[in-house]
Amino acid sequence: MRMYLAGFALGLTVSAPLASQAQTAAGTPATPAVDRTITEILPQVVTWRRDFHQFPELGLQETRTSRVIAEHLRSLGMEVQTGVGGTGVVGVLKGGRPGKVVALRADMDGLPVTEQVDLPFKSTQKVTWNGQETGVMHACGHDNHMAILMGTATVLARHRAELAGTVKFLFQPAEEGPGGAEPMVKAGVLENPKVDAVFGLHVFPFTAGTIRYRSGPLMASADEFTIVINGKQTHGAVPWGGVDPIVIGAQLVTSMQSIVSRAVNISQAPAVVTVGKFSGGNRSNIIPDSAEIVGTVRAFDEGERTKIRQRITDMATNYAAAAGGSATVTWGLGYPVTQNDPELTRQMLPSLRRAAGDDRVSEAPMTGTAEDFSYFQQQVPGLFFFLGVTPPGGEATAAQNHSPLFFADESALPVGVRALTSLTIDYLNRR
Repeated sequence: MRMYLAGFALGLTVSAPLASQAQTAAGTPATPAVDRTITEILPQVVTWRRDFHQFPELGLQETRTSRVIAEHLRSLGMEVQTGVGGTGVVGVLKGGRPGKVVALRADMDGLPVTEQVDLPFKSTQKVTWNGQETGVMHACGHDNHMAILMGTATVLARHRAELAGTVKFLFQPAEEGPGGAEPMVKAGVLENPKVDAVFGLHVFPFTAGTIRYRSGPLMASADEFTIVINGKQTHGAVPWGGVDPIVIGAQLVTSMQSIVSRAVNISQAPAVVTVGKFSGGNRSNIIPDSAEIVGTVRAFDEGERTKIRQRITDMATNYAAAAGGSATVTWGLGYPVTQNDPELTRQMLPSLRRAAGDDRVSEAPMTGTAEDFSYFQQQVPGLFFFLGVTPPGGEATAAQNHSPLFFADESALPVGVRALTSLTIDYLNRR
């Protein structure tokens, strides 16, 4: 571990005051002993975060990242599996007494984004992505997630004798795509021993150290579709000599917008159908053989999600057939709705309030962004929440996740550790 982190020792003098300030603003700990441990390890949490930030890796390429994580979990005396679902890491911590099983998840992958934030630990990593050289950056904040979960693992390992149950630490690859949660589920990470509840968090441009939660649907499902419309090529001056796939596609793009306005029960949950790409042909006087439409569907209800997918498929095939052509619809990467279990949310809300402070915990709005944490929630009750990482007063102008200017205030890190630690201890030790 030291060989990866030695270069960041100077950063501790900067980060420790920030961590202390955030800790003072937060609520009370699960126990005074646990709180002292959190305070003690905060400099190391900052070090991990900066290390991961400087050396990001794309999905299913997180080899260095997973090695650092696995080494630390082993140093805590855990049973550790690597290569789970690709490059995932799973650590198992057994408490001092028998009881239920909690899973905690952090995602590991960065994005093909060139960082524009001027930091001493700025990422300068480069990769070839879609045939072009680009930077790699933790533009969605997964570096914070990993550091928080490693800190939580350290705290819980030191207090394992007080735990009535078992904790599974899930470090997941490829959340940004092609999706690492589903392969981890299929690999059995929620079994042997069977997980009773799963918790996770995501940093977001809310005020640093605040927590936003929501019972029920929090983040939308995400589905990608590609429609290939096949017509018959002809001269642009003689359209009756062929079948125009561009006209079919234009009608289809317009008509698909009626799905949400006329077929979705928007009183139950909102939805979005977006076409992001429409291409076909190569010059003005040729009607091409084919055209392609690419887009995304977002929904907050699994039933409506299924209905929209079927409507798009039916519209495309029937419109094309009516005009004398044909169409094929392909559905790509899809994430289910990220939906918090209402009863689990109700039970654990006091833990979040204690971790951050009553006045710093509030209900979150639903967001059209998506998360494959939803695959874990499909199997066991889960609670996923947002941790604010924007300096106070900066929410209105803060760069969003996935921006090259995305910035995370490290004063939020202790609140994240406190939240996951409190959720775990309270869930396992409740009577």
